[in-house]
Amino acid sequence: MTGRQLIIEQRFRGPPGSGNGGYVAGLVAGALGGTDCVVTLHVPPPLDRPMELRLTTDGAALTDGERQVASARRGSPELDIPDPPSLDQARAAESDYVGHLRHNFPACFVCGPERGEDDGLRIFPGSLDRGGVAGLWTPSANLSDADGMVRNEFLWSALDCPGYFAVEESAGLALLGRMAASIKRLVTAGQMLVVSGWSIASEGRKHHVGTAIHDHGELVACARSTWISVA
Repeated sequence: MTGRQLIIEQRFRGPPGSGNGGYVAGLVAGALGGTDCVVTLHVPPPLDRPMELRLTTDGAALTDGERQVASARRGSPELDIPDPPSLDQARAAESDYVGHLRHNFPACFVCGPERGEDDGLRIFPGSLDRGGVAGLWTPSANLSDADGMVRNEFLWSALDCPGYFAVEESAGLALLGRMAASIKRLVTAGQMLVVSGWSIASEGRKHHVGTAIHDHGELVACARSTWISVA
């Protein structure tokens, strides 16, 4: 089936030389409407290189020449979402963000402390007293569409890294393998949001996590993801 060209720009990197997994997953999900999709990342998505995003008989696929980078199918995350942290709880948790002390990818678009305002998302999820992690996120205007609404791929991005930091201590160096996300409603740039993450289960090198974005207690988006330990 005919597709369209897709280029992951350097700004949207996760590990050096590859795209942030949540951002790429959100772009691929966009071919199927941008929500209620399950995206699998097969290889690290390359940067600054034309790839093809096309519909398939059962979903969508992102390919780099003959190599499949990611695939998507329709499906919603199965999640029990904990009560959201308050703004004050999320703000306090940020002071415990381990990424300020050690970070595998300090220039990550989502959670990298080296990224500046209006460049990265600067989501710094730290430990909550009750378990799990949380942080604040105020999307900048350059993440919005012409109507001022934050684009879906950036909601997918924000749902990515907080899940890793919920299992960081046991997972070690890990990469996103699969992400199923559901966007419940849109938000405008400039709103202060709470992003949370929690562990669901671990099976050897696979770590299953949940993440959610809330706006003053109202659910904006959620995801169930699998992270794969690589070291």
